[in-house]
Amino acid sequence: VCLPACLFVTLTAAEPWPENATLYQPLKGELQYSYLYILLFLMCGLPVQVFCRANAEYMSPSGKIPFIHVGNQVVSELGPIVQFTKAKGHSLSDGLDDVQRAEMKAYMELVNNMLLTAELYIQWCDDSTATEISRPRYSSPYSWPLNKILAYQKQWEVRRKMNAIGWGGKTLEQVYEDVSQCCQALSQRLGTQSYFFNKQPTELDALVFGHLFTILTTRLTSTELAERVKSYSNLLSFCRRVEQTYFEDKSS
Repeated sequence: VCLPACLFVTLTAAEPWPENATLYQPLKGELQYSYLYILLFLMCGLPVQVFCRANAEYMSPSGKIPFIHVGNQVVSELGPIVQFTKAKGHSLSDGLDDVQRAEMKAYMELVNNMLLTAELYIQWCDDSTATEISRPRYSSPYSWPLNKILAYQKQWEVRRKMNAIGWGGKTLEQVYEDVSQCCQALSQRLGTQSYFFNKQPTELDALVFGHLFTILTTRLTSTELAERVKSYSNLLSFCRRVEQTYFEDKSS
């Protein structure tokens, strides 16, 4: 039964956040910015366990990751998870005014349009990266011939998306330049502050960290993507700050 959005929010908001809430993600190794984003978002105030599953995409009700299991609810993808936690009274941007919220959303849209698309492009549209890293990594949990079928299916889906949004004809250098422009905008907004808007992180900080930290730590055939990020010292400091504050010694 599909509940109206207002009723769904009312019902979920009435239930307390359980101690055994679970976040599911695929096996480590891919550019999994979304897992880091949601984990940071939840760690800023809500308890969550993390499970790695090779078939996480196929466990998700929407076929997309990450997804969370909270009580009797399963919620997948970034936007719905954020809305779900907001329904329970948990939001990182409560302290922002309307102008700041609009600015935050604009920067989040920039990050999603530029960094996310660039990451997908480099993983699946650059032939050397797709052949040497992405397909073997994606197919590793599965046996032949399913491993080959699923990997090529994933690559086909991403390339079809790139063509649909006008990125199919871009060169690698053009994609790297897009990343640089996005990082420059983020660097200018961050300036010398600890976080983008307040002394505490907002959803934008969680999203930016998820992307940048993943870019900096994921093995690719070229280091150029990471080098573009490293050229902005305040973004590097930002990533170190968030990692030390929210991720170190959190596994126990």
